[in-house]
Amino acid sequence: MQITWYGHSCFLLTAESGYSILTDPCDSETGYDLHDIVCDAVTVSHDHHDHNCLASVKGAPLVIRTPGAHLAGEISVTGFSSFHDDAKGARRGENIVFLFQIDGLHILHLGDLGHMLSDETIEQIGGVDILFAPIGGVFTINAKTATELSDRLRAKVLIPMHYKTPALHFNIEGLEPLLAANASRRVHHLNANTATLTCDTLGENRLLILDYKR
Repeated sequence: MQITWYGHSCFLLTAESGYSILTDPCDSETGYDLHDIVCDAVTVSHDHHDHNCLASVKGAPLVIRTPGAHLAGEISVTGFSSFHDDAKGARRGENIVFLFQIDGLHILHLGDLGHMLSDETIEQIGGVDILFAPIGGVFTINAKTATELSDRLRAKVLIPMHYKTPALHFNIEGLEPLLAANASRRVHHLNANTATLTCDTLGENRLLILDYKR
């Protein structure tokens, strides 16, 4: 599977078959310039402008924006209900955590998760190979909670998202707290926006940091 980071919480996941799923496309108000992205399906974790900009996508892909079981091509996609804050959605509303099964890998995208997942949800999700987790705090969980959740999900690879970069206009935390909280992990700075991971090359206990597509 190939992973391409466009910035913020937007990743393009491309299976070996060529089928591709885009997660949480953001608009230009974020500071990232997304346009004419080609994909077969899009997942939207919640309807905020930095996660639901379908205008960034070319054509008419399948759009998944509800909890429950879905099928995108031959890819299983399962949405789990959660919240955008730690007050059961009272401040920022609901959020969907999406689990993808692609090329034998279990990939979890947390969207704008604002709290620790419940024991029941963690049990339903099961073990995770790749975890896309927001780390910026303020509007989502921070680096400490993301690390704890990664450990509880037994994620082999943790990929941060939704944090401060030179492009982002939001005032949230950057990578430094995450690096401090993950001293025991193998940290890989790719200096590229694309990575290819398979069951054979996945490894364990990895923190994988991508550059956003410019």
